Amino acid sequence: MRLFGHDTAVDAFRDALDSGKLHHAWLLAGPKGVGKALFADMAARHVLAQAARPEGLGEGLAVSDSHPTAQLIEAGSHPDLRRLARLPRDRKPDELARNITVDQVRGIQSLFATTPSMSDWRAVVIDAVDDLERPAANALLKNLEEPPSNCVFLLVCHSPGRVLPTIRSRCRMLRFSRLSDDAMASAILQAAPDLDAEERAALVRIGNGAPGQALHYAGLDIAALDETIRTLIARGDPGNGARATLAQSLGLKNAQPRYEAFLDRAPAAIAAHARTLKGSALQKAVSAWEEARSLAGGAQRLSLDPQTTVFALAGLLASLHEPRHDA
Repeated sequence: MRLFGHDTAVDAFRDALDSGKLHHAWLLAGPKGVGKALFADMAARHVLAQAARPEGLGEGLAVSDSHPTAQLIEAGSHPDLRRLARLPRDRKPDELARNITVDQVRGIQSLFATTPSMSDWRAVVIDAVDDLERPAANALLKNLEEPPSNCVFLLVCHSPGRVLPTIRSRCRMLRFSRLSDDAMASAILQAAPDLDAEERAALVRIGNGAPGQALHYAGLDIAALDETIRTLIARGDPGNGARATLAQSLGLKNAQPRYEAFLDRAPAAIAAHARTLKGSALQKAVSAWEEARSLAGGAQRLSLDPQTTVFALAGLLASLHEPRHDA
């Protein structure tokens, strides 16, 4: 597995590691889906592998798949690594919990209760620190204030401004930017080699520099969905026929992934269109964006009817059409 587009972050981490002065906590900050979690996992693996057996390491954060550390991590059984993320819900295992709980954070204490097993190093990855409930953040802070020796904390972070200042102040921050189109194409090819070239190109276009986000749309023919959105904005829908057809197609039970994609794409399309406008047209578009964002944001949380929701969102898109008045 390779990490594309973040050579500066890789070099900074490796310089600190190779100097023997690795900071105990790293805040990996940037937009969702650009590769922060992959960086965290690769950095943790490299630290543990280098400490256990330096042979088999490559450039950057690369570790051979045949390395014992890599094999243990792949099997989910490395004793010196903990990875915290939101857990599946008890009654809805296909959905994730809203937060990382305080019990999960307290659970890492077992990592520090004994000496490391494979080397003198341990690693903790939290994906993402934004998801910590307040008591969990406070529990993590205690570990960062009095860090165990030879332990690195890698904290994935989407919004640094929302993280406790006391946590931020104890971390070294690495910034992650959106990827170039070339890096996007390479990352998508690596993650989904079976996609055809046309779909990969479409994912690059709509991914906005975030391959992780783009891959959520793989196999959903997002290019066609975006074309429908553009047509609604460009031509309107005076007879409501296009809205009705779209609502019916996305309201089907097996269309749930495309429905969720539409909830993401519609407000974004309105925002993009608004940036081309001025005056009263801009005010109208901003109002439509606010309404669309609120509706799309609450649709699944409030279990709104998909067909009704799509029809309403499509109406907001169509409302942006400005008829030409020829002289």
